[in-house]
Amino acid sequence: MTFWDQINGSVYNAIGVLIGSLLGLFFRNALPARITQTIQSAIGLTTLFLAMRIAWQLGTIEAGSIPGIVIVLIALAVGGGLGEALKLDERLGNLAKRVQISTGQHGDNRFSEGLLAAFLIFCVGPVTILGSIDNGLRGDNQLLIVKTVLDTITAAALASSYGVGVLFSAIPLLLGQGAISMAAGALSSYIPDAATNPFVVISTSTGGIILIGLGLNLLEVTKLRIAALLPGLLIAPGMLWIALRYA
Repeated sequence: MTFWDQINGSVYNAIGVLIGSLLGLFFRNALPARITQTIQSAIGLTTLFLAMRIAWQLGTIEAGSIPGIVIVLIALAVGGGLGEALKLDERLGNLAKRVQISTGQHGDNRFSEGLLAAFLIFCVGPVTILGSIDNGLRGDNQLLIVKTVLDTITAAALASSYGVGVLFSAIPLLLGQGAISMAAGALSSYIPDAATNPFVVISTSTGGIILIGLGLNLLEVTKLRIAALLPGLLIAPGMLWIALRYA
């Protein structure tokens, strides 16, 4: 396979986010505040529903007598502590502010919030991981094409509420999914069936729980420091490996 065969799904996905964001920005000022707020509530509720479906996969994971939810709980606790020690939430916020300043968006006080929310919605989930792996392993971009359609619509809704920060989420989306695809191509012999691979499933399920927190933030029920939990995505598969080996 060529390089393009392995990453074309991610490129189409990033283009879809750009198009959706531009449409949302175009109609943003034309919409009354109450409509924008209702759109944000709809995104929050949908995010909660999808997150719960993703997290529900944890029921299929166990290591001996240790259920998957216990592994993920520990992974998120350790990951959250590590994220706070590294000040991930503040660092990502500062990075978003630097991007905001460099692009002349000084007056948009929701830039970083929109960028982070869009990044988590677009990049944390089973379709992101499985679609990117499929694209990298076999050159099959069908899952990412479906994701592109959904993300284009979501980007339009998010941009109408949060503004131009959503537009810039296309960059980490392209880099992240492209990196997963290239890694999958390099490790193809170790991932025979990504959809049922327990290490992939536990990582996506951990992402589902993180997305539940994002959904609550979008609904303004609470204000969780979501970015600090992101190391749990990498810690969960490692803890599962340890549990399977020694439990």
